[in-house]
Amino acid sequence: MPAAAHKTHRLHPLPLRIMHWINAVAIFIMIGSGWKIYNDDVIFGFLRFPDSVVIGKWAQYGLQWHFFGMWIFVLNGVAYLGYGIATGRFRQKLFPISVREFLATLGDALRFRLGHDDLTHYNAVQKVLYLGVMLVGILIVMSGLALWKPVQFSPLADLFGNFQTIRLVHFLCMSAIVAFIVVHVSLALLVPRSLLAMLTGGPAVDDGQPAGGPAAPEIKATG
Repeated sequence: MPAAAHKTHRLHPLPLRIMHWINAVAIFIMIGSGWKIYNDDVIFGFLRFPDSVVIGKWAQYGLQWHFFGMWIFVLNGVAYLGYGIATGRFRQKLFPISVREFLATLGDALRFRLGHDDLTHYNAVQKVLYLGVMLVGILIVMSGLALWKPVQFSPLADLFGNFQTIRLVHFLCMSAIVAFIVVHVSLALLVPRSLLAMLTGGPAVDDGQPAGGPAAPEIKATG
């Protein structure tokens, strides 16, 4: 009796790649316009962002760009979270997380000995970073809504306390996302195969299951 054919797919399916690059554009717009809004009413007196890196000639233009980027970010984020949960990608890629592996991988990273041979496997540090930035993304949307409509979203605003605290939380979330982007882009430049995979889909992955069978992911060799 012939063996049942296994399903194969790319490491990064097309819907995921599209959402990734849409998210990159939305975050670029939100950060640049957010810096313009910040400059109009700074939180830290020593910190102002140069006009060369902000989006919007005036604060009002910055707000318009920010709302534009916000809706793209929110709608795309909902689609991304739904896709990751519905397809089981989050469960397969981000769990479980071993504390021992995290500490060992973190030590390797700090000594610049972290390997990137297998693009199909996320190490414990990557798992924590990806989960962390998703939680920060949710928090920045919550704080942003509280800043935008503090009366309409008063129960949400009450979770943060006063208006200045909401601004500070929003700013710190933005800072965390910027830090993640710096690390993410740096690793992509150090390992160009990872960037190429997000453009082309990467290697083919054999999910190891006949139709209707349980998944047991493994890598299918490609020439």
